[in-house]
Amino acid sequence: MSKQFKRRSIRLPEYDYSQAGSYFITLCTFNRELLFGKISDGRMDLSEIGNIVTKYLEDIPNHFENVFVHEYVIMPNHIHIILSIVGIQNFEPQRNEY
Repeated sequence: MSKQFKRRSIRLPEYDYSQAGSYFITLCTFNRELLFGKISDGRMDLSEIGNIVTKYLEDIPNHFENVFVHEYVIMPNHIHIILSIVGIQNFEPQRNEY
């Protein structure tokens, strides 16, 4: 029998999370799979997927000029991110011409 964790969301139902502010975000892998790497000798060794996640987290400001990633921690099955959205009006991502 598997345990089902039912956590109450702390999100504010009427709050517009695209507006300016600072946010603490946690992202978890599906079924808590250890996709991002493993901890060995007290340090996180990133997998190939973990390295890809790092690359894209660090690239966020290149695509969203009003978004700043202050800190992030990648764990084997989840990621914590602290970011800020500043000076936003009619938010749209920058478009790259390919």
